[in-house]
This record gives sequence, structure tokens and C-alpha cells, in this order.
Amino acid sequence: MSGSVSPLAPKSFAEMPAVRGVRMATAAAGIKYKNRTDVLLMVFDEPAAVAGVFTRSRCPSAPVDFCRRNLAGGVARAVVVNSGNANAFTGRKGRDATELTAQSASAAVGCSPNEVFLASTGVIGEPLDATKFAGVLGDMTSQATDDFWFEAAKAIMTTDTYPKVATRSAVIGGVSVTINGIAKGAGMIAPDMATMLSFVVTDADIAPPALQALLSEGTGPTFNSVTVDSDTSTSDTLMLFATGAAAKDGQVRINDAGDPALEEFRSALNDLLLNLALQVVRDGEGARKMVAVTVEGAETDAAAKRIALSIANSPLVKTAVAGEDANWGRVVMAVGKSGEMADRDRLAIWFGDVRVAVDGERDPAYSEAAASAVMKEDDIAIRVEIGLGSGRATVYTCDLTKEYVEINGDYRS
Repeated sequence: MSGSVSPLAPKSFAEMPAVRGVRMATAAAGIKYKNRTDVLLMVFDEPAAVAGVFTRSRCPSAPVDFCRRNLAGGVARAVVVNSGNANAFTGRKGRDATELTAQSASAAVGCSPNEVFLASTGVIGEPLDATKFAGVLGDMTSQATDDFWFEAAKAIMTTDTYPKVATRSAVIGGVSVTINGIAKGAGMIAPDMATMLSFVVTDADIAPPALQALLSEGTGPTFNSVTVDSDTSTSDTLMLFATGAAAKDGQVRINDAGDPALEEFRSALNDLLLNLALQVVRDGEGARKMVAVTVEGAETDAAAKRIALSIANSPLVKTAVAGEDANWGRVVMAVGKSGEMADRDRLAIWFGDVRVAVDGERDPAYSEAAASAVMKEDDIAIRVEIGLGSGRATVYTCDLTKEYVEINGDYRS
């Protein structure tokens, strides 16, 4: 965890209500550092429905493999998350560590290892000593409490400078339900799901297939539209749990993601996912500015997104933002290299409300002073009109500063 909090951090944190059906506890197991909270346990006293999206990395961590296997069962009773070690690229030792952790958790909670979900974050390539979990999970189960969201968010931080929490409420068939979420992530963020770890819990009663459809659909414009450094983590995990406690209030179980009764819930869930994803970007390692890149007029929405990611991931664009330089030439470069159709002579580019280029050249009314004023803001919008179709997409990123190099130059030490 960095010494200073990101200047883009929220000015205040959400007051996190309890969500019926889930309890949490944290502990210091000494995974990487002594006396640092590094383990989170979530306990579902009644079986919860579960959905998940994971990294598309071809070199996933052992916990990602483990979760994918258990997801087919659709039921969760426990989640164990550790920071300090990603348990990735750890071979047979990694697989053994997940099995041992799951056994420890199932013994502590009183469930099957198939109902346990695991996530690890931290250094890649170092074996994880899973025996360290065995000593703490029993006590954590008995101490777990339902109003522990903020502490839970702290326990999974690595280079994050602040805990990431969000809450929303919605009504399903006249019954009010709550959705809470936590996330971690600051570097190695270019989710391709899902980077980062994020855990979202609701007391709604929703069947696993419907829950999965909601989550898979919700990641596109949220977690899969953010990038800090273009690097997709081996460990990306986003999980959504539904405890079903709202059934006691008369909420009728939802079995189909297309059910009209889900309209308000879907909107609230997507809003929460975007909020968490943007908190991750705003905590980008060394970040001083947040950038929203919108591409319009591309051949398709997918083309627009690829062009937007090309701009958002460009080190030259990101360093120009860090230097408060309205360098539209770098945006043109990023559009041109994206691999998508573009017509140089139709391009128009805006920084904030200032149009800097139009019809393939500098705007005749261009004002350096106006453009420079935009670049001094904490939040900067870059908009590009391609002029070929109706495709549109927005992605979110941050600037690239000297601090990013410093943080990642000695990350393993």
C-alpha cells in the first residue's frame, strides 16, 4: 500500500449497510508481511447463489481455476481472499494450496469444498503457504459479523491507496433489496473478463443462471471498460452472490434474467459495478488524473471500443495527460494504430468542450489557452468523432506518471 492516498480518492466513503445472509471477518495470517491484515473470510450461513467472471489470461492463477470449477455448482457457503501472494504461476504447489485452503475453510464453516470460492492477489510466482490459513479460519468463522464491509475492503488491498466500497438498493416485485460491493486494484489493470478482485453480495433471491447472465452483461461497460496500464492480471475475479434473504419479505425468486421484475435491480447493479470500476481507475498506481475516452462514429460499437482502448492504453497519450499537454497528435496516432477503420480527413477531436481538431487538421478556432485549462483538471474527457458510422464506446483510464514506474520498479521487495 502506497504511503499517500491518491488525489483522486473519494472525499468520503459510502456508509455500508449490512446485507442479510453474509458475515465477514479479517485476520493477519502473515502471508507476506507481519501484522498486516491479509485474509478475508465471507461466510454464507445459508447456501447463496453465485456467479462469476474471470480473467481471460491464458496463464490464470490457481484460485481462478478453482473458482471456475466450483462455479458450475452454483452454490456458495464461503469465500477466502488473501493479499500479498497471487498464487499464480506456482504449478502443483499452487493447486495444492487451493485444495488445502478450501479444506480448511470447509472444515471451519461446515460445508463442502465445492461450496468454497478463493481469490488471491499479490506477487506472481511465489508459492503460497496455505497452512497459514488453517490457523485463522476457525476463529474467523465464529467472529464473522455482518457490518464489516469497510474492513473487508481494506483486507484485500495491495498497492491500493484506499479501500473501495459501494452500495445500492433496488426493488424487486415490491420488496426492497440491498447490493453491496468491494473491489481492489490499482495496477495490472486492463480487465479482460474481469483486473482486480471484486465481490458483490445482494440479499435478493435470484437463481444462479439469472445471476450469471446479469453479471456477464454488466461487466462490458464497467470493469471491461477500464484500463490503468493495459496489463491484464492473471487473477482477475469478479463474483456476485445472492443470499436469498429477501424471500422472507415475500420476494418471489427470479429464475430468468429477462424477467421485467429485475429492471430496477439490473440498473442498480450496473451502477454499482461502474462505481467500483471507476474507483479502481482513480486509484491507478501513481495516478493524478482520470480520463474518460469516448469514441463516436465508428463502424460498430466493438470498433469504437477498440479505438478507445488504443487511445486509453497509449503511453504517449497518458504521459501527455500527466504533463497537461493537449497533444491531439498522439490521439491521432492511437486511432491510426488501432486496426479499425478510420478516415484521417474525417476525424474530429475534443479535449473537454474544446474542439482541437476537425476534418483531419487543427481546428481553425483552436485556442491553446482553452485546451491547456482543460488539461489542468483532475477529470479529463477526450472525445473522438470517426465519421464513418454509429458505433460508440467509452472507456476510462488514468495518466502515466513517474510514480507508476517507482511503484512497479520495486514491487516484489
